[in-house]
Amino acid sequence: QLQLVESGGGLVQPGGSLRLSCAASRRSLNYYTIGWFRQAPGKEREGVSCINISGGMTNYADSVKGRFTISRDNNKNTVYLQMNSLKPDDTAVYYCATSGSYYRCLGGDMDYWGKGTLVTVSS
Repeated sequence: QLQLVESGGGLVQPGGSLRLSCAASRRSLNYYTIGWFRQAPGKEREGVSCINISGGMTNYADSVKGRFTISRDNNKNTVYLQMNSLKPDDTAVYYCATSGSYYRCLGGDMDYWGKGTLVTVSS
């Protein structure tokens, strides 16, 4: 069973930045499309960004375009989400997950999920 672990969340002020990391224990992430998702309290889960196996293709939700950047370092077996110009509306638990299909990724049809890391954007 593939186990994913997110890290890098925390409390930041509006306009600040965080970099989230997604790593796998025991097995490699290099065989999967990886997506980042978020869920705010009382709200539906939202697809944020996805990256294909090689890292050459990425997509983003409209709400984060121009502010967030997804990347991966397959040598480190890690996927990142760089979040800049953070807004209070970005406050959520952020999850990474695996998919066998890049083009279905943002729709949430994923196979393995991490347990999430909390991002709080507040003054």
